[in-house]
Amino acid sequence: MDFSPARQQLYQALQRDPIDLAQAALCIAQREYPDLDPEPYLARLDTWAAELADRLPDERYPLRVVREMSRYLAEDLGFLGNSERYYDPKNSYFNDVLDRRTGIPITLSLVYLEIAKRIDFPMVGVGMPGHFLIRPDFEDAGIFVDAFGNGEVLFPEDCQERLSEIYGRAIELRPEFLAPIDDRRLLVRMLMNLKGVYLSKRDIPRTLRTIEDILLIWPDSIETRRDRGLLYLQQERHVEARHDLEAYLEHYPNAPDRQQIERLLANLKDEEP
Repeated sequence: MDFSPARQQLYQALQRDPIDLAQAALCIAQREYPDLDPEPYLARLDTWAAELADRLPDERYPLRVVREMSRYLAEDLGFLGNSERYYDPKNSYFNDVLDRRTGIPITLSLVYLEIAKRIDFPMVGVGMPGHFLIRPDFEDAGIFVDAFGNGEVLFPEDCQERLSEIYGRAIELRPEFLAPIDDRRLLVRMLMNLKGVYLSKRDIPRTLRTIEDILLIWPDSIETRRDRGLLYLQQERHVEARHDLEAYLEHYPNAPDRQQIERLLANLKDEEP
């Protein structure tokens, strides 16, 4: 079990209600950068929010606030989506996103969410498949913001078009695709992106570290538990692998990969002295 200071600080950040997303995201970044001090980054967000607040009109109509926020973040501060190096792990570490002013949809959305929180403008994340958006948290606001696309304002029909572009075919835009996502699921989705990047690079230690953080935030993610077991198996950590894989089958008796997992467990048993 990992008892590093960064992991303990992440655990403490998760106990707050509501979760301080910026603090939690910086705790995740401390796993990669152990000497990282979150306070200057939090202070930077405070400064940016104060500068934006001075620009806002007295009448805070959602569309006007969103457009001014996007203008400030995208044009004045230079935040933009990192299309050229989308799978760079730095795009998923919040300190790097704030330093380099570039990232992927979910981390750029987090910048917007944190600025919005500091100016008392309610916004929520929207976990649309294949993309991540944000929207004002007002009844019937009817607008969405693409932080990866320079803060472009979208309407539901634009979201439908964006979804079809992502998948290369017509996709029905179901209501749940535009539903708000809670803080824990936002953090998990951010980590899932990072897990995929490290797995594609065959960086098993960092993949395992990221999985540990996912399970700290979302202990019921049984598929993640299976993935950890498979990685333990690659590292010949047989006791830990068996523990995770057996737990996966116990909690998911109708798993589509049940036969494959059972064969792996049988092989482990055959190797036991």
